[in-house]
Amino acid sequence: MNPRVFWGASAIAGGLLLLALMAPATSDLLFGRAQAWVVETFGWFYVASVAGFMLFVAALALGPTGRLKLGPDDAEPDFPYVSWLAMLFAAGMGIGLMYFAVAEPVQHYIAPPEAQPGTLEAAREAMVITYTHWGVHAWAIYAVVGLSLAYFAHRKGLPLTMRSSLYPLLGKRVNGWLGDLVDIFAICGTLFGIATSLGYGVAQMTSGLNYVFGLPNDVIMQVGLIVVVMGAATISVLTGVDKGVRRLSELNLFIAVCLMLFVLIVGPTLFLLRAYVQNFGLYLDHFFERTFTLYAYEPRAWMADWTLLYWAWWISWSPFVGMFIARISRGRTVREFLIGVLLVPSGFTFLWMTVFGNTAMSLDLGVAAGAISDAVQTDLSTALFRFFEFLPGTAITSVLAIALVAVFFVTSADSGSLVIDTLASGGAEETPRWQRVYWCGMEGLTAALLLLAGGLGALQAATLVAALPFAVIMILACFGLARQMNADLKGEAVETEAPPCANSSSASWPRPAVATSTARSRATASRPWKRCAPPSPPKGWRTARSRATTTASG
Repeated sequence: MNPRVFWGASAIAGGLLLLALMAPATSDLLFGRAQAWVVETFGWFYVASVAGFMLFVAALALGPTGRLKLGPDDAEPDFPYVSWLAMLFAAGMGIGLMYFAVAEPVQHYIAPPEAQPGTLEAAREAMVITYTHWGVHAWAIYAVVGLSLAYFAHRKGLPLTMRSSLYPLLGKRVNGWLGDLVDIFAICGTLFGIATSLGYGVAQMTSGLNYVFGLPNDVIMQVGLIVVVMGAATISVLTGVDKGVRRLSELNLFIAVCLMLFVLIVGPTLFLLRAYVQNFGLYLDHFFERTFTLYAYEPRAWMADWTLLYWAWWISWSPFVGMFIARISRGRTVREFLIGVLLVPSGFTFLWMTVFGNTAMSLDLGVAAGAISDAVQTDLSTALFRFFEFLPGTAITSVLAIALVAVFFVTSADSGSLVIDTLASGGAEETPRWQRVYWCGMEGLTAALLLLAGGLGALQAATLVAALPFAVIMILACFGLARQMNADLKGEAVETEAPPCANSSSASWPRPAVATSTARSRATASRPWKRCAPPSPPKGWRTARSRATTTASG
């Protein structure tokens, strides 16, 4: 591991958690004030950043950089096209889609930012806003991180860490404290982003258990569920990525698709298909307007509660999702990568939100007689189960929903701990098991203590604040990636420092010089992780020549 990153991130997270444990009321107040300050001072920055990320990835996909490969020019994709798309499809799923599938469209329908509540115009606006929050905007954020990681790892042979994307800008300084800070911010953002998702998940699980079995729905029950499910996540972590994450991902994808198809079939099927097409058209029609909306002339708390929170949440999640899509995308072209990442998960998410959201609004206007909207106003986490009450097989679908949220909980904690451990270990592919268990426990502890301190509000505030420094890092990564890609296209060299070779027993890392240009050797390209070696490498680090000059083709 990289001790400075590992213990630095642990100290920051541990300090905040200690504050939440020792003084929950004070920590809740501090988180609330920090959130208000970030929203008031940097709300414009979040909106402008997300808009910039979308323009950046669009320019890369449509320009000459689109033909560059994520790997050497003769690299073949690691996964067949259909399998790759299926994994992107699975990456688009998560706890949030279960929690907000009914709650968000209905909430915007009964309390829209602009339209009259409860009208057809409010229903249309609700779906446009939901599409905006869950569609291309989110995946453009993921694409920036995923592409940066994939390009520098697969094409340049650098470690799979955020600092790698800053090599063209910072040079040798990226191997020092600046690079450590980049990875620390990435870890903290990911930790709080995942903890927020776990908070949503456990809130929905307790609501479901209360609804179906009459169990208590309180914070103690939520913390107990976190302990139980994190135990399952730890077992999954110990089985390894191939066995644990893959099997759980396949299971939750299967259950999710079955649940969505059930609602599509028993619900107003033709209406939903028509709504899917029209919602997409409305989304395109309002795309730029919603992208840059800040309500600057009519300040509204709605912006902080929804759009700004989402942008921060996605930014916090971007190292997690970005690393996953980077790992599975070797051999793809930049254009292929961006089209797949932006369109496939977004298309499925749009269908998911249409099926659940439009069905919920239709039922609420009809047989539910406002019962679903009442549930949304009372407690967002109960909305899905109240929704199932007006469909056939209520008990079965409710139990399936609880199981699905539980599986999403486990896969999020499992995959998140592996990603954080990779970042804390300088990009090492294999690390000691105790490190993965440690980060898995930190995720659960973060979610539990922040729930005790201030509920979901504390988790949301922590995410909004933690995402701010990482948004700056993402902007710098865009400049670094653009500089390297342009150099590759022109056949120029960009002098950087070699990736750090972690040595847990050493205070400093050897830093052999590396030049990246457009004439990369196939031998080096085929061994992207074998770039340098300390005198006595610890377990988990592969050795190669202690000094290398590597080039990459454009």
